Amino acid sequence: MTILAAPTQQRRRPELAAFLRSRRARVTPEDVGMPPGLRRRTPGLRREEVAQLSGVGVTWYTWLEQGRPINASAQVLDAVARTLRLDRPEREHLYHLAEVPFAPDRGAEDIETVSPEIQGILDALVPHPAVVYNTRYDVLATNSTYEALFLPSAHDRVRNPLGIRNVLWTLFTVPDPACPVVNKRLELPLMVAQMRGAYGRHVGEPAWESFIRRLSEASPEFARLWQSGDVVPPGPRVKTFRHDLVGEVRMTSVSLSINGMPECRIVTYTPNDEESRRAIETLRGH
Repeated sequence: MTILAAPTQQRRRPELAAFLRSRRARVTPEDVGMPPGLRRRTPGLRREEVAQLSGVGVTWYTWLEQGRPINASAQVLDAVARTLRLDRPEREHLYHLAEVPFAPDRGAEDIETVSPEIQGILDALVPHPAVVYNTRYDVLATNSTYEALFLPSAHDRVRNPLGIRNVLWTLFTVPDPACPVVNKRLELPLMVAQMRGAYGRHVGEPAWESFIRRLSEASPEFARLWQSGDVVPPGPRVKTFRHDLVGEVRMTSVSLSINGMPECRIVTYTPNDEESRRAIETLRGH
C-alpha cells in the first residue's frame, strides 16, 4: 500500500470515488452468489464485500472508494472490475480515473470497426476522399474516392505485421517513388507527433507497444522521430499527394470526431485548388 508522493490529477479522485460507489450500488448480493442478509441500509454490496470478493484489504478498498491518493495496480483494478461487473467502457473509465494504463483484453487484435451509419457518412462525402483512422493511424473504413486516390500506390497494399492497414507503416516502409505523400520530411514528423500525443493514454498496451517496437525496427527514421518526444494536436492543413494517373493533388485535410468512438476520427480531404478538383474528378471516372 503506497501513498502517492505528489497530488497529481487530484480532480480524478473524487470522480473515481463516486464512480465506484455508483457501480457498487447496482450489484446485489444475489448477483455474486451471496445471501441477501438482513437490515441492509444501502442498495448493492457493502465495501467489505467488494474487498472480500476482489481479494483486497478492506482498508485499502475503502481508501480507494474514498478517493484517497493511493496507487492501484492493474491486477487489483481488474479484480475490482470483475466484482463490480464492469463492461469494457466502464473498465477503461476506471483505469483512467485511477491513472493506470488500460490494456484491453483483446491485445494486439483490438481493432475497431465502423457502423453502417458511419460508412454511409463516408460514402455521402464523395467526391471528397474520406477515411476513418484511429489514433494509431490504422485505416478502419474508406470511401470510393479515397480508394481511387491511394489504391494504385503502396498505401493500401502494405500492411504492418499485425495484419492492419496502417498509414504510418506504409509511409515509413515503402520506397520514396511509391509513397503517396510528396513532402514526407514535413508530414511524417507531424503525424508521429500526433500519434505520440495519443500514446499517453495507451502506455503499456500490447497493441501499441508491439506496433511501435516493430515499426522502429523496420524504420530507423520512425525510431528517430519517436525518440524525439515531440507532441502536437491534430489540425487542418494542406497536404500534397502524388498519383500515377493525375500527378500531384493538393488537398486540405480536416478531422471530425465520432460519437461512441472516442479514439477514432473521420478525416476528409478537400481539393485545395481547381486543378486538384479536376484531378479528383478524373480519378473518380476511372
